[in-house]
Amino acid sequence: MKSKLKKRRVSKGNLFINTIVILVILFFCFFFLFIPKVRLNSSYEKIVNINSSYNDSGVTINDIFGNKKIIKGVFDIDTARIMNYNVSYTYHHNIFTYHLYIPIMVRDIEKPKITLKGNTIEYYCPSKEYIESGYSAYDNVDLDITSKVKIKKEKDKIIYEVEDSSSNKSEVIRKIISKDTIKPTITLKGDNNIFLPLNNEYVEYGFNVLDNCDSDLTSRVKIFNNIDSTKVGNYYVKYNVKDSNNNKSYVLRNVKVREPLKNNTIYLTFDDGPRDGTTDKILDILKEKNVRATFFVTSNGDDSLIKRIVDEGHSIGIHTASHRYDIIYASVDNYFNDLEIVKKRIYDVSGVESNLIRFPGGSSNTVSKKYNEGIMSTLTKEVINKGYQYYDWNIDSGDSSSNSSTLQIYNNVINNLSHDKYNVVLMHDTKKFTKDTLAAIIDYAKEKGYSFDVLTDELMPLTQRVNN
Repeated sequence: MKSKLKKRRVSKGNLFINTIVILVILFFCFFFLFIPKVRLNSSYEKIVNINSSYNDSGVTINDIFGNKKIIKGVFDIDTARIMNYNVSYTYHHNIFTYHLYIPIMVRDIEKPKITLKGNTIEYYCPSKEYIESGYSAYDNVDLDITSKVKIKKEKDKIIYEVEDSSSNKSEVIRKIISKDTIKPTITLKGDNNIFLPLNNEYVEYGFNVLDNCDSDLTSRVKIFNNIDSTKVGNYYVKYNVKDSNNNKSYVLRNVKVREPLKNNTIYLTFDDGPRDGTTDKILDILKEKNVRATFFVTSNGDDSLIKRIVDEGHSIGIHTASHRYDIIYASVDNYFNDLEIVKKRIYDVSGVESNLIRFPGGSSNTVSKKYNEGIMSTLTKEVINKGYQYYDWNIDSGDSSSNSSTLQIYNNVINNLSHDKYNVVLMHDTKKFTKDTLAAIIDYAKEKGYSFDVLTDELMPLTQRVNN
């Protein structure tokens, strides 16, 4: 009886203990079930490059209900100093507070940079040693470390190595090839475009020749030309040279054989037109006096006047479309864009593709300097390169002045005429005084035995000294 009672008491005690244990286990299971899970949004250990910015990506807190919360860290990191730091994260949940620390290490992990001067592939003369083109090295911490660069030269390459104070290393390679691939350079003395009077002998202006490997190639330059100075035309002189490594070069000098302007001859030229009321009257006078002239036209006036100029046997040239110095002399492109407008107009109206031009203000003008220093020195060469031929004058009628009178214009012209020279007269077919005095000038010239003719691109150009 006693034994049974004892067994019953033990069973009840074990049941109580087991119950307590189960409750404790259930409590801890329930407790741990509701403990939030912490997940890092970056690696546990992070290295930050010196002098860069540190951006904290935080930690993510997840609970069993799928809720997420990102906790940002607290830190005091000076990325300008190489040191170890910590970012701390704190999260409060019910009665518990969680702390997490992530180590942040500021280090110099950036490699230095080597910059090669010259090219990564370079050729050098077979008969010579390669000459170093140069290099530089820069580090984000040590700054200029060019002096630390080590060079290893091999048969067909040069290896440049450098290491900064944090043991970051860099290497670049330049390939070098023993081969001459550079052509000799021929530079002409004098202009690349020259005018030669008809029946005159061409005289060579000379040249200079340079080569990267050969010291003197002057004797190797061969000159050939196809000039026939007895015929008006465009010719060339060709300069050929070949260096000792078989690199060849040539340049051309353009030679334009032209008929000289004639002495005892007057070339009447009219700028700025055409203009209704003056150009048509001037054409009437020229027709009546059986005299031909040259008109440098703009975009002004009616197309019928352009056609009449050509149909009545006069020469027609280009004077730019706008005649605005601030536009045409602002740039080379502006000048040619403006010029082409009139060139197209002349061709569309008359079928004549004119290459005669006159610069507004003449090639000697200085007002262009206000808009572009040195532009006339460039334009006077570029127009020839593009196949144009420009003409200035040696007698100015003065009719562009607002104070001009018929008598002044007349005297300006006749007092400067000479039988011993060619007489290129500047006039403007937009001026009333010019129209009124033209007949008297022609009559005087004929009485004195002068002839009249037109300018063409088969004549030697008359040019003034360029002052800009």
